Amino acid sequence: MPVTLTCTGHATWLIDTGHGTLLVDPFFDECPGASMQAKDVACDAILLTHGHFDHVADLVAIAKRTGAKVFCNWEIGQWLGKQGVETVQPMNHGGRVAVPGGTAKMEIAWHSSSLPDGSYGGNPCGWLLDVGGARIYVAGDTALFSDMERIGRPDAKGRGLDVAILPIGDLFTMGPDDALEAVRLLKPKLALPSHYGTWPPIEQDAAAWVRRVEAEKLAAARAPARGEQVKVG
Repeated sequence: MPVTLTCTGHATWLIDTGHGTLLVDPFFDECPGASMQAKDVACDAILLTHGHFDHVADLVAIAKRTGAKVFCNWEIGQWLGKQGVETVQPMNHGGRVAVPGGTAKMEIAWHSSSLPDGSYGGNPCGWLLDVGGARIYVAGDTALFSDMERIGRPDAKGRGLDVAILPIGDLFTMGPDDALEAVRLLKPKLALPSHYGTWPPIEQDAAAWVRRVEAEKLAAARAPARGEQVKVG
């Protein structure tokens, strides 16, 4: 059974592993052009990359309504406890946990992190998922960094990355040029752009970026519409 990835808008992803659904960085109701609203989201686990508003805006409401376990850094976990969220598993870089359909490892990211009330949001992260037989890297908000080569290395079974989800918006994250270099380092089978086009400062031509990835024969690439499903495996 294939893993299904859906970007609902901005940098929010739903990942159906075939054994449950992972929600990455819930931002729905105030996200321009989001394909769904927070009240309609069903998920079994929530993965957070950092604490900025455009990644956690609907987190508390969804976590309380669904009872989904929230995987995040220690500082966000402490903040969530104060919001009355009881299903929190705090962790830190390098840690690996079981999630529906497989495992999730917290990887480094180069960014910043604060929470909507201004409190400290700890270190940002990305996620390396091994779910439903697919290896998926969700970079989160980040600059380009050389450890992406390590993240993309084949595992003990010789499996490389099936998918890399990378920000291309520039200004607050890496832009198209650095995201192209990230694909070179990671060597995924499929590259998907994220964190672009939501507001004018991060407007990008995602279709042009896809053409560049494929013209250099770095990977297959797609820029799915919001709400469009991408099946892997």
